Amino acid sequence: MAKTLVDEYNHTFPAVRGVQAGRPCYIAMCPMRLIPKIFVFDEDEVPAELRAQRVLNRSRIPEISEYLINNPTNYTLSAITASVDEQVHFEPMADTGPAVNIGMLTVSMDAHILINDGQHRRAAIAEAIKEAHELGHDHIPVLFFVDEGLRRSQQMFADLNKYAVRPNDSLSTLYDHRDSCAELARYVVANVGCFGRLTDMEKSSLSNRSTKLFTLSSIKMANRSLLRKSAKESVNEYEKELAAKYWNLVCQNIPDWTAAENKKISTAELRQNYVHAHGVTLQALGAAGADLLINNPKSWEKDLRKLQTIDWSRSNTTVWEGRALMYGKLSKARANVALTANHIRQALGVPLSAENKALEELIGR
Repeated sequence: MAKTLVDEYNHTFPAVRGVQAGRPCYIAMCPMRLIPKIFVFDEDEVPAELRAQRVLNRSRIPEISEYLINNPTNYTLSAITASVDEQVHFEPMADTGPAVNIGMLTVSMDAHILINDGQHRRAAIAEAIKEAHELGHDHIPVLFFVDEGLRRSQQMFADLNKYAVRPNDSLSTLYDHRDSCAELARYVVANVGCFGRLTDMEKSSLSNRSTKLFTLSSIKMANRSLLRKSAKESVNEYEKELAAKYWNLVCQNIPDWTAAENKKISTAELRQNYVHAHGVTLQALGAAGADLLINNPKSWEKDLRKLQTIDWSRSNTTVWEGRALMYGKLSKARANVALTANHIRQALGVPLSAENKALEELIGR
């Protein structure tokens, strides 16, 4: 991008012209170092009814900025959408043929260019290039529309965000190759027999008719509980092997899982009748396992056999009501996971911490 030689008061972009909803639009590749200088954002002191964007959420900016800085050769940014508040000039490379829509887009420097979608990317780019100057030479696609007033800009914002759907946690875990905990989840599924056959890799919730018993996202959370990892902590090879070994032994000591793996019992029946067929118990098994590994480092493999003594039936309300169940329904609330884990700890012979003892007193156990 550079100023034209003819008129130094213009910005000139190599661009491709197209049409959306009968209106011309232009896509250009803009050097990221110029993004903060050219594209403005309605600051949040402007009343909402006079803006065409949401208020900038500054807590999102460091995360995007760090992503750019930490992955300078392997990041992806989607296009920014912007409106120009006056007519633009497009000079095609040819009068006929395919090149008629390839040319130079000229925008006056006096024009007000408003971001309709991508204000957080713009702010993050500005922060990132302060630390990683080389990023300023990279490009980001920008889709330009000619502004037709505030009403149209507000509608554009609504339309651009109305159908945006964030991928569910399982699908994100499946495709995320930067996240160590996501990699661990995939490793465990690949190396634990019953998980490999009974895990839905795409969905984060299972329908009543699903032939699967676990979700990839629930296995990720259970692994984090087992290894006591935060969302961004790394996982080493020993920890990966330990997790796979632990879950293989858990599978061996919950006969219903093995029966489902061998198709001797339906997963629907397990979900309907047993608490061990739900994410709350899977995460609780991870939390209880973390204490088992610490307290019984030499005997934990043998101790896991005691899982076979637990009555996992949902009809066993004396045990599970107030733990995995709340008024007869499964609950994945943090307190319910902890209370479910407490019962597993007690069955395995693992002492409760002071905090977990206090939880038991709260439910009168």
